[in-house]
Amino acid sequence: MTTSRDEIFGKIRDVLTDALGVDDDEVLATATLQGDLGAESIDFLDIVFRLEKEFSIKIPKGELFPDDILNNADFVDGDRMTPQGLETLKKAMPHADFSDFETDPLVSKMPDLFTVNTIVTYVENKLAAV
Repeated sequence: MTTSRDEIFGKIRDVLTDALGVDDDEVLATATLQGDLGAESIDFLDIVFRLEKEFSIKIPKGELFPDDILNNADFVDGDRMTPQGLETLKKAMPHADFSDFETDPLVSKMPDLFTVNTIVTYVENKLAAV
């Protein structure tokens, strides 16, 4: 049986309310994990663990939340992603919506890519591949 996008969203909402201590009504599809829901770097590990448990999937390190791209000088030039960095990030995160970010790829805006909808799309793709 296939899990619907709405069912996936509901389970992810539960995961995020437990992991981040936020209310259900704060977990909107467009909510950013850090800016809107207050997630910190340690929370990302907890979220990955909870998603793996909830959906019986394996999430390799850096697959859902790429963590090494900003440390590469070929990918970042000052406060901006380079074109090569942006392409690498897009390949690493096919589950994210880059429409706003690619118009002004400031490194400081990168956390805005990590939305609830990004996680829903990631899990949806993961489950479809099983």
